[in-house]
Amino acid sequence: MRKREEQQKRQGGGQITLFDRPPHSPNQETDSGTIKDHGKGVEYLSQLERQRTLTTNILEEVVDYVNLNTAYKQVSSNKGSGGIDKMDVTELRQWMGEHINNLRKEILEQSYQVSPVRKVEIPKPGGGKRMLGIPTVKDRLVQQAIYQKLILHYDPMFSENSYGFRPGRSAQQAVEQASCFIKTGKEWVVDIDMEKFFDKINHDRLMQRLSKGIGDKRLLRLIMPTLEPE
Repeated sequence: MRKREEQQKRQGGGQITLFDRPPHSPNQETDSGTIKDHGKGVEYLSQLERQRTLTTNILEEVVDYVNLNTAYKQVSSNKGSGGIDKMDVTELRQWMGEHINNLRKEILEQSYQVSPVRKVEIPKPGGGKRMLGIPTVKDRLVQQAIYQKLILHYDPMFSENSYGFRPGRSAQQAVEQASCFIKTGKEWVVDIDMEKFFDKINHDRLMQRLSKGIGDKRLLRLIMPTLEPE
């Protein structure tokens, strides 16, 4: 153990740093890294404030006909099983043709009701089963329409080293980047799998973070209907 620690000290930068903030003592308030991080924090908060102004009426953008049509194409291409109403993606086009105006009206008037998810158990590669919640295709349509507008504001703020579930990025690119790190002398790749992450995540805290950058309270209540009007 001591031999490994000494080896790591000699290698210096041989380990991939997971966090950008440099280590420092709490008393080093004048440390250049601390000042730099403080500046980044102020800039980030300022960016969120500007974003709140730009998203005051983002719900109208969500229910725009072009945005909903784009969302339909994505949901349709993803396929997948139907929810509790048993409607599948092959029926969604006809449903939209008959109900799209009413759907837009319900969303804008905040009367749209999200359906319960259909619970399905699937086997896990390592044994046991994983519980999945399958929304209705109508709810998946609305979710995709929301995502398409929010990602425009949030993706530019994500880390350059983040590849999961982002437009134009993939797991293959993450592997390629890790290979590049190795070629430059890095030796550590950390793979973290948080057990039941989505079961334990604090949704109230997530909504609190989201509300700092989204100015349209109607959209926030659509995402989490239990939010009280101000």
